[in-house]
Amino acid sequence: MRVLKLTLEYDGTEYVGWQRQAAGTSIQGLIEDALEPFEGRAVTVHGAGRTDAGVHALGQVASVVVNASHDPATFQRALNAVLPEDVRILRVEEAVPDFHARFSATGKTYEYRIVNAPFVSAFVRRYAWHVPQPIDLDAMRRAATALVGTHDFSAFQTAGSVVSSTIRTIEAIDWRPGSGPADPLVMRVTGDGFLRHMVRSIIGTLIEVGLSRWPVERVGDVLAGRNRAAAGDTAPPAGLFLIDVRY
Repeated sequence: MRVLKLTLEYDGTEYVGWQRQAAGTSIQGLIEDALEPFEGRAVTVHGAGRTDAGVHALGQVASVVVNASHDPATFQRALNAVLPEDVRILRVEEAVPDFHARFSATGKTYEYRIVNAPFVSAFVRRYAWHVPQPIDLDAMRRAATALVGTHDFSAFQTAGSVVSSTIRTIEAIDWRPGSGPADPLVMRVTGDGFLRHMVRSIIGTLIEVGLSRWPVERVGDVLAGRNRAAAGDTAPPAGLFLIDVRY
């Protein structure tokens, strides 16, 4: 038996997310179905992150245990031949026997993209949140500093989520302003792990500061209060991309 490490990208617009669901098409399900003919049996593919419906990936990582003897390049060609064009296998590599895409990961990087202009391009709208009102980027940068470090991020996870710990470490939050109306403002966040909807909840909170509805200091107060109801709304999924997984 072999463990394969798959690195892939996908446009999540038309899918129910990474995880196989009772209804709808998932990225996990597509890859498992594509691999089944190699094995002659059902296989389980584990993803590094369970991206939600409408969320995209440029560097998702998955692992799978196989018996087939095909070399990695053959797996890559064969999978890309049958997968939809909005799901691409970038690399297939042999992994050590105990490698697991989710549990072996030590960190992830996400990007969230916002178009801050009167209108959003028809060719960008699937990949960004359109916020037409003027944004104070400097205020958002200052507010985001309260989130860097090791904290209890209960206020930024989906209400009712059950996890063993809500303590996470955000290593960096960086911003790249757009160069023109069609070029999104990008927030890049790197951490050791993220709770469900955590990045989108952070964006939804910071945008309140950017729109001058909240003072900069309120973000730190929300974090300390650990109450999801006190934070901003969850930002739309279209702007979120899983960029990289660290091992």
